[in-house]
Amino acid sequence: MLLEDLIVILKVAEFRSITAAASSLDMRTATASAAVKRVESTLGSDLFIRTTRSLRLSAAGERYLPVCEQAITMLEHAKQNLQEDTGNIEGELRIGLSSDLGRNVIAPWLNRFMDEHTGISMKLHLSDSNIDFYRDPVDIALRYGSPNDASLYGFKICEVPRLLVASPAYLKQHGTPKTLEDLPKHNGLFYQLHDIIYNEWELTRNNQPVKIKMQGNRAANDGDMVRRWCVNGHGLAVKSSLDMCDDLLNNRAVALMPDYIVKPTQLWLICPSRQSITPAVRLLRDTLRTQCQYQLQQLVAAGIFAEDRI
Repeated sequence: MLLEDLIVILKVAEFRSITAAASSLDMRTATASAAVKRVESTLGSDLFIRTTRSLRLSAAGERYLPVCEQAITMLEHAKQNLQEDTGNIEGELRIGLSSDLGRNVIAPWLNRFMDEHTGISMKLHLSDSNIDFYRDPVDIALRYGSPNDASLYGFKICEVPRLLVASPAYLKQHGTPKTLEDLPKHNGLFYQLHDIIYNEWELTRNNQPVKIKMQGNRAANDGDMVRRWCVNGHGLAVKSSLDMCDDLLNNRAVALMPDYIVKPTQLWLICPSRQSITPAVRLLRDTLRTQCQYQLQQLVAAGIFAEDRI
């Protein structure tokens, strides 16, 4: 019995669909169906009860699947331990990334990461929508904010200051806001998720938080578009300092009102299960921590914000 066939069986059981399992594994539906038939033929039992509308585990499947999963986990752990012992880490990483951070910051790091570790391949899924590990073709996700699902596993990468930013061209034309009362006079550039526009900005001064309702003529469900609008001089935005790092260091954007601190966020590498934490994932985690810390230290050195914020 092939190990690859057993992996297909587990995916079919997870998704309750041969088609969905095949999509998750990047194979044709016919190939996945053939794998199921081979395993059932070898066992002499049907593992699934199929109807025209649904698929579910049979009694034999309910007994067999936990043992199958345990065996694959043991084999995978043995393989990972061997890889770590030899220093030859390989495998495929399917990573979910937000649009701005992924495209403009993380992607160049990943290119260097793969140059150093030639046994690793990658598939990137760029989207600002919330990741669904059962729906989206990813095994891990790099996301702002700590995971709110207790069933997920996560590694905190770093603390990330968020900043109120604008381009020098915009400030030259419209003036630089100095106080909270100045902010509503300016054009806001907003991130939008589904039908919610994030046009209420929370700032803190002397440990006193305040929320400012902004007006603006642009909103997008893509963080990179908001960044581009900002750099091109269309208004003020609240953005992650990692997303804006290169723009800030090269004077394409300016951090405003340093006495007011925008509510910070955190960057997390999220995994759906312990089994997904492979040596390649741990190596990527360590690389991300090192690179993020370097980027943030550059902003500290440039006087963008104080070191105690990271």
